[in-house]
Amino acid sequence: MTVVIPVGVAPNPYEVIIGHGLIAAAASRIRPFLQRPKVAVVMDETVSAVLGERLLTALAQDGIVAHVIVIAPGEASKSFAGLADLTDHMLALELERTDLLVALGGGVVGDLAGFAAAIYKRGIDFIQIPTTLLAQVDSSVGGKTAIDTPRGKNLIGAFHQPRLVLADLDVLASLPHREMVCGYAEVIKYGLLGDHDFFDWLEVNGAKMLAREPAALAHAVRRCVEMKAAIVGADERESAGRALLNLGHTFGHAIEAETGFGEGLKHGEAVGLGCALAFRFSARLGHCSGQDAERAGRAIAAAGLPTRFAEIVGGPFRADSLIGHMAQDKKAARGALTLILARGIGEAFVAKGVDSAPLREFLIEEGALP
Repeated sequence: MTVVIPVGVAPNPYEVIIGHGLIAAAASRIRPFLQRPKVAVVMDETVSAVLGERLLTALAQDGIVAHVIVIAPGEASKSFAGLADLTDHMLALELERTDLLVALGGGVVGDLAGFAAAIYKRGIDFIQIPTTLLAQVDSSVGGKTAIDTPRGKNLIGAFHQPRLVLADLDVLASLPHREMVCGYAEVIKYGLLGDHDFFDWLEVNGAKMLAREPAALAHAVRRCVEMKAAIVGADERESAGRALLNLGHTFGHAIEAETGFGEGLKHGEAVGLGCALAFRFSARLGHCSGQDAERAGRAIAAAGLPTRFAEIVGGPFRADSLIGHMAQDKKAARGALTLILARGIGEAFVAKGVDSAPLREFLIEEGALP
């Protein structure tokens, strides 16, 4: 069954299509956006070996010429060097402003290709075909595109909405278990931030979803996209409610920066740890009960995600360094920290002007060095 979820952003609302066999039928979905039968497809080496031929064959059968740009896998490609290399390839292909870029891959490919599309000749259209659970439920929807710098994650970027998102559930069959677990961090985040019933459902059905049981997987992807589409439609540029989608990310991005964005800690793992930290810090400040923080931590850990500093590679961490990264977070305002905290499961809120002193004490209690 194919599900179509509209994302109502002006001036170009678009659809997220969730279903099976979407890559094999991609040409019919992509052709309406083409001025001429030519596209550039960005993918990494891993996706190229597994899914590249499937998409290229589908496009060729419909008479669409696809020029492939293959990048190295991993977060290191989301850099100024990676961006320069990608845009140079696009220029060499002589892509015009009316041409289309297709991002076939996970969050790294989608973020990098989307940012390149945003700035290439002052902006061209692009389509997301997410191939990881994390990308399908989160990063491919909403138009946030960016690269990393040594000073932090996603600090250089632009809002640039895709024209279409094709979330083919079939591709998740070949996804390594670790990548499924990373995607689950974003799935459970939605329950924690704004849907207590969905969190309850995940406590019962999360293992089925991770095992790729079709009904459970389809339900989880659909619910996450529905929630993100509603939030993005109401606040495209994160001036208010969209910031809630960053639950766990301020902590997580700081930890990723400290570990150098290496493969030892993937983004989803950092988000899982970040969500657990956000709930425990909320409890410490008296915003939510200790029972809710414990329950959130148990659900995160049950999926195989880290919930403590000691569980991840790259430590020990220093509290002051982590706070320094948090101060560079895009939500920071007037020199003060902004965190996404919680009053309970399904009740996240934006906490502005967070005092760094109790945060420092909390991080040290959690195992960070002074």
